[in-house]
Amino acid sequence: MAAFDSLDSLLFSLSRTFCSPFAVFVQIQGCLICLVLALGWAFAANVRNREIKRTKDSIRHGNSFAFLSHDINDLEHSKQVNLPRVSVVMPLKGFGEHNLHNWKSQITSLYGGPLEFLFVVESTEDPAYHAATLLISEYKDDVDAEIIVAGLSTTCSQKIHNQLVGVEKMRKDTKYVLFLDDDVRLHPGSIGALTAEMEKNPEIFIQTGYPLDLPSGSLGSYCIYEYHMPCSMGFATGGKTFFLWGGCMMMHADDFRYDRYGVVSGLRDGGYSDDMTLAAIAGAHKRLITSPPVAVFPHPLASDLSFSRYWNYLRKQTFVLESYTTNVNWIMNRALFISHCYLSWGFVAPYVMASVHVTAALRACIKGYSFEETNLTHVGLLMVGCLVLCTVTELLSMWNLTRIEVELCNMLSPEAPQLSLASYNWVLVFIAMLVDNFLYTISAVRSHFSQSINWSGIRYHLKDGKISKIDRSKDLGPKYTDLGGKTLYGRKGSPPKNLFISSLARSLAQWRQPKKYDI
Repeated sequence: MAAFDSLDSLLFSLSRTFCSPFAVFVQIQGCLICLVLALGWAFAANVRNREIKRTKDSIRHGNSFAFLSHDINDLEHSKQVNLPRVSVVMPLKGFGEHNLHNWKSQITSLYGGPLEFLFVVESTEDPAYHAATLLISEYKDDVDAEIIVAGLSTTCSQKIHNQLVGVEKMRKDTKYVLFLDDDVRLHPGSIGALTAEMEKNPEIFIQTGYPLDLPSGSLGSYCIYEYHMPCSMGFATGGKTFFLWGGCMMMHADDFRYDRYGVVSGLRDGGYSDDMTLAAIAGAHKRLITSPPVAVFPHPLASDLSFSRYWNYLRKQTFVLESYTTNVNWIMNRALFISHCYLSWGFVAPYVMASVHVTAALRACIKGYSFEETNLTHVGLLMVGCLVLCTVTELLSMWNLTRIEVELCNMLSPEAPQLSLASYNWVLVFIAMLVDNFLYTISAVRSHFSQSINWSGIRYHLKDGKISKIDRSKDLGPKYTDLGGKTLYGRKGSPPKNLFISSLARSLAQWRQPKKYDI
């Protein structure tokens, strides 16, 4: 009994401490963070919802192809034949369960102008090489596509190296280049929508979009969904933004041909992150980045996404802040580092305090203590009530934005299996919010002091914000990528038949049973 009494005494003491002016400030701050997130998601949902209404209005006025263009006159042959050439560069690494479906959504675009697809791999040993080769041979009569072996990078990340080699191989009459990650699932009209915006406003430097994560059910997948959701606000502006996602970037081909603004040299000479490097260049030269409201793409996460793979992904994301191109870029990254770490733990701390308040109150009730005996105050429970209210508001706003983005994706891909909110577990979403924000600061601090990261079996070392050393070994890292669960290594000259066939079988099953694969 004495042990319980001492435990109760500690619990009541902590609860009283968490009612001090500073502790109350921390709890109020946590409530405000929840409300700011809820407000941001509400604005983002409004932007996406306006696009849904525009599409529905266009359909009501007889435009059955509103998912391609709101103005059906833009789909006339006389306009389609004058569309500019677009080269789609896809840096590949490994092959997993969703790749085949994603690649098919990319190469079967309904863009009416000349279009070429460049699949770029590090070597023929990459499982993606043989999978992409088989896919290209299947569509060889309908699609202008080729696979390029880029070789090993020496001065930048392998992804950036693959992108730059792809740009070198694009046709001379290409006007725009579109960089796509292999986990992007495009809509039929995505390339046309991005190109139309570039044509309307030549001042646009980069057009981008953002993924809608489809959690697979594991806590790790929900942590990734939760990590991306706050960032989605910056992409749901319907126009100008300061954010850039490397999974989808459309740019002027001439910017690479003539190395305007140091685009090529900035990426090639020590570049680790393509989007952070290009965003820094855009900021330094006051160039425009935009994100159209239709640029939201379904992003199915691996069915076997473990928590350890989520941690590896988080490490790569926080490590990005250690790379920089200029002193101004360094200052901005440090500001992001400090503010994100502060806000992350500022978000988690009130829940720790609230759990103490609730536990103390329950112990007092169970033991029959009065509040006077325990010296507890009602301030703690008042803070708990405020936090619960703000949390519910935040989750409802997140749910609403996800619901609207799911509806928008379904409208933009009417022939694809329809997405659904039914499989989202909102209890896991809440847990993921706490876990992700708690681990973010730990990951960021570790990245800052390590100055090296393992990315798909390649270890990159930074010095002065740029890659200074690259170590390669199959023993250095995992055999599978973090989000897509892709196999990274294969035998030279031997196609991964089992992977390709199993992925094809899943695609056929998804086509035949869309309800089973809603998410």
